[in-house]
Amino acid sequence: MKYDITIIGSGPGGYVAAIRCAQLGFKTAIIEKYNTLGGTCLNVGCIPSKALLDSSEHYHKASHQFKEHGINLSALAVDMDQMIKRKNKVVEQTCNGVAFLMKKNKIDVYTGHASFVNKNTIQITKADGSVEKIETDKTIIATGSKPSTLQGIEIDKKRIITSTEALNITEVPKSLIVIGGGVIGLELGSVYARLGTKVSVVEYFDSIIATMDRTMGKELQRSLAKLGFDFYLSHKVKTASVKGKQVVVNAENKKGETIELKGDYCLVAVGRKPYTDKLGLENAGVKLDERGKIAVDDHLETNVKGIYAIGDVVKGAMLAHKAEEEGVFVAESLAGQKPHINYLLIPGVVYTWPEVAAVGYTEEQLKESGKQYKVGSFPFKALGRARASMDDEGLIKVLADKETDEILGIHMIGPRAADMIAEAVVAMEFRASAEDISRMSHAHPTFTEAIKEACLDATGKRALHI
Repeated sequence: MKYDITIIGSGPGGYVAAIRCAQLGFKTAIIEKYNTLGGTCLNVGCIPSKALLDSSEHYHKASHQFKEHGINLSALAVDMDQMIKRKNKVVEQTCNGVAFLMKKNKIDVYTGHASFVNKNTIQITKADGSVEKIETDKTIIATGSKPSTLQGIEIDKKRIITSTEALNITEVPKSLIVIGGGVIGLELGSVYARLGTKVSVVEYFDSIIATMDRTMGKELQRSLAKLGFDFYLSHKVKTASVKGKQVVVNAENKKGETIELKGDYCLVAVGRKPYTDKLGLENAGVKLDERGKIAVDDHLETNVKGIYAIGDVVKGAMLAHKAEEEGVFVAESLAGQKPHINYLLIPGVVYTWPEVAAVGYTEEQLKESGKQYKVGSFPFKALGRARASMDDEGLIKVLADKETDEILGIHMIGPRAADMIAEAVVAMEFRASAEDISRMSHAHPTFTEAIKEACLDATGKRALHI
């Protein structure tokens, strides 16, 4: 079979690229190693983790806030089997939705491990060992990433686990050690902390969510500490081993002092690495960069003409929506259109509660660049909607150019920040000033009023409700 475009990998980048290619009239195929479509995000990433985050948040609110709301419960308990069952159902429905979209758009789906025979021939090895070959004019590599680990730590997937196994624990652990204070570790740690698990986070840097604005890290750490999190910042993990039914982790601080932590489980959440195993890239002549990612140019084309790569397997943030934008970008470029991606304006989100979301420059980046800026902020505790829902933790922080007032970055920690950040993205895409947002009517009472108030604060300290 001969195709105009073949996509390897069916995660958000891959399947969205396939849909857009098909919409544009290309004869399209997609190859997926596993039996279900959707990649890491839909199967063992974004979707299942958010399902568990929502379930655990409902339980936490029921146990800590319902009485204040005038709702009395008795015999409140966690049914982990049902929680996992619901999560799996959500995953199944979402993956089936992707399969439907492939059929709707007349995209041929191949199941098996793809590898290049040469730049225009792809071999598909199926689970039963049989092999099929297809010809393709263009290829988009969207094979994503897999969990990283630390040297000397063996992940047994039983007690020392990755995010994949953490999504299927059928008990509420008494204790959980999380190695890594980034997005994945904090999200999954908060799932179990809400259910009653004692969570300890060991982080090499001196701040959690270290790539985000430091104000956000400080606020989130304060919030998670209320859930019972313990934090060991500026600690380097030396060893992690299973002893009986417990995991023992040894870590060292900057002074060389060693601590020992014991837990029922240890979640290794130190990031992810590109997945290029046995792709046969050498057969097509595709080169990797120094970090093991597929090297691409500004058009996301590799060093081999006609072969493109997107998502976690190339440079940039490992985000599902970034991969989607890149998939559309390549498809439209191949159709002769002129799409664009502003990587600065791809938002980042941490789905704890309160949520953290950000777009644009951090204050640390602006300081380092020497850019003159001003800051506006507004706390949710001063917001009527937040008080009404008992979600009054956090704040919104706006960074604007000191001379022009153009918004340079918006950072927020609070209720529904993951949804509210879209307003910030729209504003920055159209190069709005803080004054522009401060003069737009925001419905009352809503959480987004805090964005307006923060912008008012950035333009001459004019916030109205503080």
